[in-house]
Amino acid sequence: MDRTTETYPPVYEDAEGKISQKRTKRTISRHHTPDVIESHYQRYLSKAKAHPTAPILLELANEVALSPALMARIILDRFLQDLEGGMPSKTVLNSMLKEPSLIPDQTLANNVYQCTINDCCYGPLVDCIKHSIGQEHEVLLRDKLRERNLSFLDENQLRAMGYDKTPDIILEVPIAVEGHTVHWIESKASFGDDHSHRTYLNEQFWSYWNRFGPGLVIYWYGFIGELDCQRDRGILLKDCFPTDIVTLCHTALQD
Repeated sequence: MDRTTETYPPVYEDAEGKISQKRTKRTISRHHTPDVIESHYQRYLSKAKAHPTAPILLELANEVALSPALMARIILDRFLQDLEGGMPSKTVLNSMLKEPSLIPDQTLANNVYQCTINDCCYGPLVDCIKHSIGQEHEVLLRDKLRERNLSFLDENQLRAMGYDKTPDIILEVPIAVEGHTVHWIESKASFGDDHSHRTYLNEQFWSYWNRFGPGLVIYWYGFIGELDCQRDRGILLKDCFPTDIVTLCHTALQD
């Protein structure tokens, strides 16, 4: 692969993030019971009153092995319930998590900010980073296609044509990769583990296959080898842009 680690972080960083996310998912449900939420909230109030400048939420999240960003969300949600006399809207909650200065309580605002910048797996800052990395790899994919003079439609063009759920790339003329026909390409700037790949298959890849035919998924940070088991059914996995592309033009010349 010709990507540089200076532009794209090493695979192991993404894999470590996946492990941390899985660990958090296994424990998050127990932190969302009313009794536990109330216990966390009362502990925060007590400690914040005694030490208003201390990183209370960050310390509490580490103590109970919960993502700092998720702890901030739980406590902010509980705070807004008291403030508004009911369940806050997701729009209000998300806007305050993205911009803590909107939180009317300065101590809580500082704590939410500390949690956001110290969470490597969840929260608005991580979402922004993931989106940026995803966009970089989509640009990389389009550049590679242009280098090979392959005509395509990208996601924005497809949506303008009325498609609601689309892969990143639809090839206007199909290609063959390792003997498999490819009509579309999906770029994933992540490591393909079992859980995420199964989710993508059910929510994205099979619907692409049903609508557009067989395609290629590029997991730029690698994937578990055993997951590349749907080739005969029309979904091929790679960890880089393929070099052994056969085009219709090449086939015609051979004939």
